[in-house]
Amino acid sequence: MIYFVATPVGNLKDITLRALETLRAADVIFCEDTRHTLKLLSAYEIKKPLLSCHKFNERQAAEKIIEASREGKEVCIVSDAGMPVISDPGSVVCRALREAGEAYTVLPGACAFVCALVLSALPADRFTFVGFLPEKGTERRKLLARYAAAQETLVFHCAPQDVDRTVAALFEAFGDRPACAVREISKIHEESTPFTLQEGLSGEKRGEYVLLVGGAQEEENALCALSVREHVLAYMQQGLDKKAALKRAAEDRGVSKSALYKETLDL
Repeated sequence: MIYFVATPVGNLKDITLRALETLRAADVIFCEDTRHTLKLLSAYEIKKPLLSCHKFNERQAAEKIIEASREGKEVCIVSDAGMPVISDPGSVVCRALREAGEAYTVLPGACAFVCALVLSALPADRFTFVGFLPEKGTERRKLLARYAAAQETLVFHCAPQDVDRTVAALFEAFGDRPACAVREISKIHEESTPFTLQEGLSGEKRGEYVLLVGGAQEEENALCALSVREHVLAYMQQGLDKKAALKRAAEDRGVSKSALYKETLDL
């Protein structure tokens, strides 16, 4: 079997018993940075062959993973921290495995943005994970424009040296909104700092960040400013029959259809 294994995002104890059992049984482990993974394995006295699988060689690594699996080897794939594929290498491997008909599975575990979402205290019933923003300004603005009207919490990954630039870009795209910066998740200096996009995030930037931004406020339908009769008539003029127009107008106003019916008897 081929296993995608989640690893700790901070505290080395944040790894599951199943993950340790699987890593110990593996014939080979493909990792984003062999030096980083070696520290984790050494902490649990695990010694295994390590091969690289990063964004610059992922396609070639996928071929080696398929070859190893077909030779009957147990293969593990890890990234430096958290779940492979999520803002980390692995998606190319997944596609290659699917195309080759090779079975694989996932060992769940730590994921930075999920922890940050809880720590932020921002609404979590609906959220969109955006990840790292593009380096180029034009691409960054184009991407953020897609989410300007989104009403759910938005989640971004950010390196410390990019925090101020990213917050400025978010303010430019969204205007002032509540936000939260979470860093050093599960470590001794873990912080969850609320702020607004307009005021920015003060202080020295250290450690990997998850930035969370409140969603856009719902805009009231302009038709609600009309009389009930004019509201329903506007929808009928768009081609809806009276029943459908009544339903749409009632939804816009947050009332029942029966509450509007008497005012539209002549339509």
